[in-house]
Amino acid sequence: MAEQEEAASDEIINPTFPPGRIKRMMKLDKDINKINSEALFLVSCSLDLFIESLAKRSAQVALEKKRKTVNLDYLRIAVKRHQPTSDFLLDSLPMPCKSSPAAGGVANEPSSSWSEDKALPFGTRRIDQFFHKGS
Repeated sequence: MAEQEEAASDEIINPTFPPGRIKRMMKLDKDINKINSEALFLVSCSLDLFIESLAKRSAQVALEKKRKTVNLDYLRIAVKRHQPTSDFLLDSLPMPCKSSPAAGGVANEPSSSWSEDKALPFGTRRIDQFFHKGS
């Protein structure tokens, strides 16, 4: 038993997201001047756990719908079911397509709801803007 605890404590944890990008997102907050390596590491690990949890919840919804592929609708359902996640993430997700292939619509037809942005309070950004290269 003690050997297992020692082996678990010696395990090296390597977050999968690039620290530079996470640091850039954290610095968007005007109150943050410096970010030490321990805080960056904890946020990176937290992000890994959050994404894993979100993926598991979305996969569970896909299984309930008897599908093998997770799509945006299943992600929205998973976010709605988890109240803490729903409070901050639901408004940042793109709106679902009005014409889906399952409903008989054309799959390649662009939806106007994807390009419409909600009016955001001054100084806020949508989460999907973090994943696009800046100009």
